[in-house]
Amino acid sequence: MQNNENTLSIFALGGINEIGKNMYVVQYGDDIIVVDCGGKFPDESLLGIDLIIPDLTYLEENQEKIRALIVTHGHEDHIGGVPYFLKKLNVPIYATQFTLGLIELKVDEHRLKRDTKLIPIDSESKLELGEIGVSFFRVSHSIPDCLGIVFHTPEGNVVHTGDFKFDLTPANNQFADIHKMADIGSKGVLALISESTNAERTGLSPSEQMVGHHMEEAFIDAPGKIIVSTFASNVNRVQQVVQAAIKTNRKLALLGRSMVNVVSVAIERGYLDVPEGMLIEAMEVDQLAPEKVAILCTGSQGEPMAALARLASGNYRDVAIYPGDTVILAASPIPGNEKDVSRIIDNLFQLGAKVIYGSGSTTGMHVSGHGYQEDLKLMLTFMKPTYFIPIHGEYRMLHHHRLLAEAIGVEKGNTFIIKNGDVVDIENGVARQTRRIPAGDTYVDGMGVGDIGEIVLRDRRQLSEDGMLVIVVTISKTDRKIISGPDTITRGFVYARNSDELLKEVNRLVKKTVTDLQEENRHQWNVMKQSIKKSVGQYLYNQTKRKPMILPIIIEI
Repeated sequence: MQNNENTLSIFALGGINEIGKNMYVVQYGDDIIVVDCGGKFPDESLLGIDLIIPDLTYLEENQEKIRALIVTHGHEDHIGGVPYFLKKLNVPIYATQFTLGLIELKVDEHRLKRDTKLIPIDSESKLELGEIGVSFFRVSHSIPDCLGIVFHTPEGNVVHTGDFKFDLTPANNQFADIHKMADIGSKGVLALISESTNAERTGLSPSEQMVGHHMEEAFIDAPGKIIVSTFASNVNRVQQVVQAAIKTNRKLALLGRSMVNVVSVAIERGYLDVPEGMLIEAMEVDQLAPEKVAILCTGSQGEPMAALARLASGNYRDVAIYPGDTVILAASPIPGNEKDVSRIIDNLFQLGAKVIYGSGSTTGMHVSGHGYQEDLKLMLTFMKPTYFIPIHGEYRMLHHHRLLAEAIGVEKGNTFIIKNGDVVDIENGVARQTRRIPAGDTYVDGMGVGDIGEIVLRDRRQLSEDGMLVIVVTISKTDRKIISGPDTITRGFVYARNSDELLKEVNRLVKKTVTDLQEENRHQWNVMKQSIKKSVGQYLYNQTKRKPMILPIIIEI
């Protein structure tokens, strides 16, 4: 089934079988609405890559149909790709006040603000975007101003939950619109698109209020400086640190660019209450008694250049950690970051600090912003969807979420576990998944977006594993004989001074290869380079069992 004027299509360009890089699309006929545009940080196999964003090929090919980009909330995995999106697609962006503040920081950084239309919305807003009407409902999460979305289409209503949990005592008093959710469900939901991050965890997600009590106890017990590392965007957690600092009469320093930026936006827009005179600069920390100082910093995920990593290695210019100081990691490591976090914790212990770390349930210093199984079941119960599409999670999480949906009454066969690019088409109330559109990863490396592909990454991996060998040969233009060289330069392969015999044999092989080609009257550069690479590569592998990148450079004089 192809998309036509009577077809409702739902698909993801990111966020399926992964945590991060969220981007979802709802299309009815010639009207396309995009939900979120996130970024994802690379793992260690993607050498040199700064950020991963969704592949925008389909949207670029259909840009005249895009009516809006709606952003559910301001976490990096939902707004990180926005500047790169705007460079290719100048589309109006709808988001809440706080989320817009964070987007504006990114837009300013990329110098896009003059051309960008940023439109504030709230849970009471209503939009008409082509044939699709849009309304919203408030949800609880670990950042202010989070929304779920209702798409009112001629086929029926589609609900996107955003990231959510059911917190009946939210730290910021932004209560979820539970009555509105029940009302939406009572009017009929054709399809529910719901996040699955904690679909494996039983019970209800604990309230953020729990963290505040534990934070205050830690501040009262700390004899020296206290350093708290958390996500900069977790404004509720930041407010709890501020409250604990007020109770213990401590000044507060902010370390890390993103922490300073987010706190500035939150204070300016009224989402964070910090007493005047409480914030101090990093250089003022050592001028006060340790028991009078608290520090709030980035780096809870072990990022090597973030403030916490630099503090742990003793490389932060204005601040040092001393025995008797207390460090709190008020965030759980994202899967894949455990090793980096462990290394920082070890370094902090070596400095003599008391470190409070581990899962949030153990320390009481962190609760997840994503709903557990009972939260997810409650959302499903409110919405009572005909069709269900679990998103925002790895495959096992999507699978567990499907089981939860079936347990509360969604018919077997009416749940679609899709991949990025799989399209669920709904026509005349019948949903099918029979087609795909282009979807994948786009790599950001410095100023380049999408110019790094698998071939470049393969070369980088080879260089990182076995190094390189550069062979320079100067050849006469007239008689094709070697005038000078070969000269061999090695980087990351062997240490030249300790491998004299090996490199002499490489040079001998190169000479022989060039001579043999002359005798066969084969003078093409590409033939000569390939022959050198082949003969030298085979020899080096036999001798060392390594495969360095071999770069022959042939100069004609």
